[in-house]
Amino acid sequence: MTQTQPIEAVPRPRNGTDHTATPTAGQPYEYRRRQLVEPDWTRYPGWRHVTREQWESAQWQRANCVKNAKQLRAVLGDLVDESFYADLATDQATRATMSMLVPPQMINTMVPDGPVTTETFRADPVRRYMIPIASDRRTDWPSHPYATRDSLHEHDMWVAEGLTHRYPTKVLAELLSTCPQYCGHCTRMDLVGNSTPQVDKLKLTLKPVDRYDAHITYLRAHPGVRDVVVSGGDVANVPWRNLESYLMRLLEIETIRDVRLATKALMGLPQHWLQPDVVEGLERVARTAARRGVNLAIHTHVNHVQSLTPLVARAAQTALEVGVRDVRNQGVLMRGVNATAPDLLDLCFALQGEAGILPYYFYMCDMIPNAEHWRVPVWHAQQLQHDMMGYLPGYATPRIVCDVPFVGKRWVHMLTEYDRERGISYWTKNYRTSIEAADGGALSKRYEYYDPIDTLPESGRAWWTRRAAEPAA
Repeated sequence: MTQTQPIEAVPRPRNGTDHTATPTAGQPYEYRRRQLVEPDWTRYPGWRHVTREQWESAQWQRANCVKNAKQLRAVLGDLVDESFYADLATDQATRATMSMLVPPQMINTMVPDGPVTTETFRADPVRRYMIPIASDRRTDWPSHPYATRDSLHEHDMWVAEGLTHRYPTKVLAELLSTCPQYCGHCTRMDLVGNSTPQVDKLKLTLKPVDRYDAHITYLRAHPGVRDVVVSGGDVANVPWRNLESYLMRLLEIETIRDVRLATKALMGLPQHWLQPDVVEGLERVARTAARRGVNLAIHTHVNHVQSLTPLVARAAQTALEVGVRDVRNQGVLMRGVNATAPDLLDLCFALQGEAGILPYYFYMCDMIPNAEHWRVPVWHAQQLQHDMMGYLPGYATPRIVCDVPFVGKRWVHMLTEYDRERGISYWTKNYRTSIEAADGGALSKRYEYYDPIDTLPESGRAWWTRRAAEPAA
């Protein structure tokens, strides 16, 4: 059989791509390796005389955390004008769900390149979620009508104080309610941190030793649980001796096969994880976990590439060197911070290629009060997942997930129905939480999740406006 060639001036390559066409269109994203750099903290007037020894001290970092506008002014000097501090004070008084607590390490990653000015500081992505100001937030829909202070109902699912049994084989152990740093978008804003004018925080009432005993007792009695996320708050705020004791007790339970330490401080306060006593203790825990065949991992929380510095990479590498199996990142998608494909890809390449941290999840920001300016709609998250594919190694391509109330984490393409006009997505699940043991219909229900109203078409915004005006049933 004779094959005929298409009549063309230039034969077409087998893959159908004509490489002779000029000019080339280029790729939507161009990878450029960027080595990590520790920004010069002495560019800030308040730290002009801080030595490297001080900077790399966890004690100095904790002692010099910024907790209010006055302390921030002492660091920034006249680089930022009074309008910014007034904006910050207004937010703290009227909108903030988290009290202010920012380590020097994190402030130093704000505006790392170029001059620090009022404009550049306002625009900085790390600043936008760590030091929110009133003008960041929406005035039309600052909160979604269905926003709640415990949007994932974690407290409702406590089986002991601080122990959330949400998934069949996994629990979340909240050891304490404090962190070395407070993020404006915190999903546990009902419990974590100091109370604010807007939120009177819940309190853990048991002594730590009694809380930990209750956790261990429950886990010994429930052999179906194999995975424990040890969190808070942030485990970096648990005195190491207490944390090591808790972890060793977990490792004595034969049915526990995975232990994950949740600590944003690996990025926000890497100095903590480089302290000799912490490193030595982590090695003891890691060796015990390995001997017993338990997977020990650290999960951290980096939202922007600026936050990755050589100190963060050193902390991650040290954890791996002493035997932690994996260091993984769980970020949060936020408008104005990282909700573009280039931002996410820049971050993931730096995590995986420069810091030795595996990109794992990006969560859609949860439906807590005063968070609408950060949240993105489901369709936007789906587009981001699409746009990230094909650039990173498969094992380092993060999944973008929606944490649906009463359902749990779902990949953003797993919805069963989506009303784009009203911004309502519908989801199903395949297990019961600890509070649904008697609910025979839990697995046949559809559960709703809501897009930010300002992202909807005009007809959808009008529908929600009418609904908000209706009297409560």
